[in-house]
Amino acid sequence: MSSAVRPGRVADAPAIARIEVETWRTTYAGMLPDKVLLAMSVQRLTISWASFLRQRPNDVQVAENAKGEAIGFGNCGAQRNSTIDYAGEIYTLYVTPDAQGTGAGRGLLLGLFQRLVSLGYGSALVWVVRANPSRYFYERLGGVQVMHKPIPLGGEQVEAVAYGWRDLAAAIGRHARSGDGLAGR
Repeated sequence: MSSAVRPGRVADAPAIARIEVETWRTTYAGMLPDKVLLAMSVQRLTISWASFLRQRPNDVQVAENAKGEAIGFGNCGAQRNSTIDYAGEIYTLYVTPDAQGTGAGRGLLLGLFQRLVSLGYGSALVWVVRANPSRYFYERLGGVQVMHKPIPLGGEQVEAVAYGWRDLAAAIGRHARSGDGLAGR
């Protein structure tokens, strides 16, 4: 299954919200408090994503399958904790369960790296729930564990791990040379 990655549009908000709820409920069942997963609302998230996409559409990347259906998304921007020495941050990256392992996640991550480089951010990190086995995806793509911390979620503390890339341009180049770069770009 091939996928193409493109910048997000306001019209993507319902699909992005659906993917976020679906992936959270599938991936984080048993890792996060049930009340957090059950409280997720596609309707509320659609409103939130539509607002984000109106303000910062180029900071969202959407992966589509051959039929043009959204199968994943991610967003990025400035790193949110000034005490950590990485300029950019991948805020989200989710791929529907049936599209995982198809290269959509890799295309999204590289698309987000390209966006960060275009904004002048040469390095980046991403926070991942430590118990999530999908976190090794970031290691396979050159991410190095740089720190961990507990994050409050649903009244509980959930351990998170940060993966970092010091040189985004080099990471993009490495994957472009290996032929697994950005489909649809």
